[in-house]
Amino acid sequence: MNRQRNLALAVGLIAAFMTLLDVSIVNVAVPSIERALKASPNELQWVLSGYALTFGLVLVAAGRFGDIHGRRNVFIAGLALFTVTSAAAGLATSPEWLIAARLLQGAAAGIVNPQVVGMIEQMFQGSERGRPFGLLGSVIGISTAIGPLLGGLLIALVGSHEGWRLVFFVNVPVGIAAIIFGRRVLPVQRPGPRQSLDPVAMLLLGIGVTLLLLPLIEERQWQGWLKWLLIPAAALVLTGFVHWERRYRRRGEPLFDLALFQRRSYSLGSLIALLYFAGFTALFFIFTLFLQNGLHYSALAAGISVTPFAVGSALSAILGGRIVNRFGRPLVAIGLVLVAIALVGIMVALHFVPGRGAPYATAAPLLLAGIGSGLVITPNQTLTLAEVPVERGGAAAGMLQTGQRIGSAAGIAGVGTVFFSALAATHNGWSRAFRDALLIALGFVLIAFIAALADIFVGRRGRGRERDAHAHGKPSEQGG
Repeated sequence: MNRQRNLALAVGLIAAFMTLLDVSIVNVAVPSIERALKASPNELQWVLSGYALTFGLVLVAAGRFGDIHGRRNVFIAGLALFTVTSAAAGLATSPEWLIAARLLQGAAAGIVNPQVVGMIEQMFQGSERGRPFGLLGSVIGISTAIGPLLGGLLIALVGSHEGWRLVFFVNVPVGIAAIIFGRRVLPVQRPGPRQSLDPVAMLLLGIGVTLLLLPLIEERQWQGWLKWLLIPAAALVLTGFVHWERRYRRRGEPLFDLALFQRRSYSLGSLIALLYFAGFTALFFIFTLFLQNGLHYSALAAGISVTPFAVGSALSAILGGRIVNRFGRPLVAIGLVLVAIALVGIMVALHFVPGRGAPYATAAPLLLAGIGSGLVITPNQTLTLAEVPVERGGAAAGMLQTGQRIGSAAGIAGVGTVFFSALAATHNGWSRAFRDALLIALGFVLIAFIAALADIFVGRRGRGRERDAHAHGKPSEQGG
């Protein structure tokens, strides 16, 4: 049983790695795509952001669908769609074709990822979840950081004219193998009572997330201030979603159980994830631009430069998964402090080594940032989902990952705005622009740290009240 469970976990981690890798691996292929398909800047933006948009759009509904109808079949169907659309993207002969394939590919990724978390919760109980969540956190950190490196390697292998196609084709054999093994080793979930997916809630949530993400991911392409009106419109639609779910709960199972946000572990953990991903993802966005466009490094060299982060993240994520049950949320706070120190270290390194030596000067701070990141992502995910009922695991994971996607989009928009504004003001001062943008990323990390401290202090106060109540022989309310 343990062997089959470990094989099932391996299949899930491979699928998660592929789908998360495609968030960043395409970045270094953009110049090749532009030349090969004669794509405009707006079309290139949609090749990148369309994937993130549809990824975030389907997460909650896909997670809930897996909770109801069985995660194994939904996982395999999503993986099959991801494999087919990856092949379609690699075969693209026009920008429109590639954009359509990327939109479907992102939706497939959004179907797959909540099932992975749901299956971990289904297969592992209690403290057992630390190790698999540690491995999943390692996958999240590595896939985001190593995407530019793998993309650069593939393009260097085939050549810049056709190498971008290999970035997509590489998913096909891996996807086929994962489907074959998945059908053999993934656990079969017994179907529960027949339930509907609440199509009204799906529509409201989908429209709300789309309105929220569009101005963020199109921040540089859509000129003017009118695009920001979509954010209050998103707030109105999402408020409608909340009211609908509260009413629907009286007569059926809602799409997402809003009562989960009454649990401190889930609400504060989701907030920490959103804020951290805003700073974490933006770091690689501006670092890749700085190295390739500012210092004229090749795609491969730029990818190699972020390897220290990937190494640190991989090692500490596994460790974090093993020790999270012993240290709890303070471990997340320690990780956030390490990341903050590392970002300051990067700024100091670039002050003294602003030119071509920047990758060498930033290697040690990036390693420290990776170590800190591994102590944030894995433990935070474990603690956030610790009190979620297994039958709600997919939807809860979908909402958590939706927050991560929104955080990533907000971080790239905010940090990117500062980066390009500083670049325009300093006349090709790439190092200065990068340092200014890092301050915004640091701000996101520090706010996440404040949220982690709030969870720690409230938890300690709750445990203190519980001890006092026991000492006086009175019942107490459980915190969190």
